Amino acid sequence: MGVEMRIDGCISVAIFGIICLSPCLCLANVEGDVYQNASNLICNRYEGRWVRDESYPLYDSSKCPHINRVFDCLKYGRPDHEYLKYRWQPHNCDLPRFDGRSFLTKFKGKQIMFIGDSISVNQYQSLICMLHSSVPELPILEQGRGHITNYTFQGYNVSVILFFSTHLVDIVNGKNGRILKLNSIENGEIWKKMDVLVFNTWLWWYRSGPKQPWDYIQIGNKILKNMYRMNAFKLGLTTWAKWVNTKVDTEKTKVFIQGISPKHYSGAQWNKPNEPNCAKETVPINGSTYPTGLSQASYALQDVLNTLIKPVQLLNITILSQLRKDAHPSSYNGIGGIDCTHWCIAGLMDTWNQLLYTALM
Repeated sequence: MGVEMRIDGCISVAIFGIICLSPCLCLANVEGDVYQNASNLICNRYEGRWVRDESYPLYDSSKCPHINRVFDCLKYGRPDHEYLKYRWQPHNCDLPRFDGRSFLTKFKGKQIMFIGDSISVNQYQSLICMLHSSVPELPILEQGRGHITNYTFQGYNVSVILFFSTHLVDIVNGKNGRILKLNSIENGEIWKKMDVLVFNTWLWWYRSGPKQPWDYIQIGNKILKNMYRMNAFKLGLTTWAKWVNTKVDTEKTKVFIQGISPKHYSGAQWNKPNEPNCAKETVPINGSTYPTGLSQASYALQDVLNTLIKPVQLLNITILSQLRKDAHPSSYNGIGGIDCTHWCIAGLMDTWNQLLYTALM
């Protein structure tokens, strides 16, 4: 389930291939997004439903020059626009509307970095479009070096940076091939200098054979040809958690990690057993729950989050994204094939960024 593509000319990603059950259940060392509103009702912004809203989308994607063809569904012929007309409505409160000018003012002179795989690229480009649409007259300086892309909004000197990393932990070239080092994060020296960090990983952990970007796994001084991927994923995340606990000054740097981004390759998951994928889906699932529940990766992530000492906020986007079987590019992606892994821009990713915006503001 995969073809390879190049993003921004230098990042190879594969197209095909929450995490708390509720933030109320998270341990205190993982900051949630639960609060009491004026009506004394507990509000969890990640629990709610999708409602139709004619004021959406938040921007016209045709006026954003920063969307990769993988995510630009309207440009590549998607005929239905219904998927653009949905707003996330938490049960007991409202999600603030994104205000790009306020965001840039608050983070004047700051650096915000997204670190992860092509799902991070997806969200990163959505945020660039949201900011661009808020201040379309503002010059943007685009710089790229290897696996790092930096958009600086001049006048505010706000840098929104992408650091492409398939596994967060290191992959190095050894004598006999590429080695996935489950106990090493050398790139952390760059990351910890940022003002905001948004981490994401999972999409590459379950890959095997020629699709995986490594030949061997290293744990300490031990070299393995292979191991159970969920165990490897959890060990890599544990290394990331230890890095946060020991290396990040969370008084200066706000740290977020995303829930697992879901895929929609089997209609049986949303009670349509005759549908092989998301290609014919045009509206969200009605309601607040997904029939098949959470994945094993979601529980593994939560186990690691429970070990954190430093404050890290979980962007618990899994369930609200599971409900959006309609929001993938499917065949409207500029590269051919069915993509039910990534998300259209504009679309669901804008809600992820609204949630990030709300947590930061």
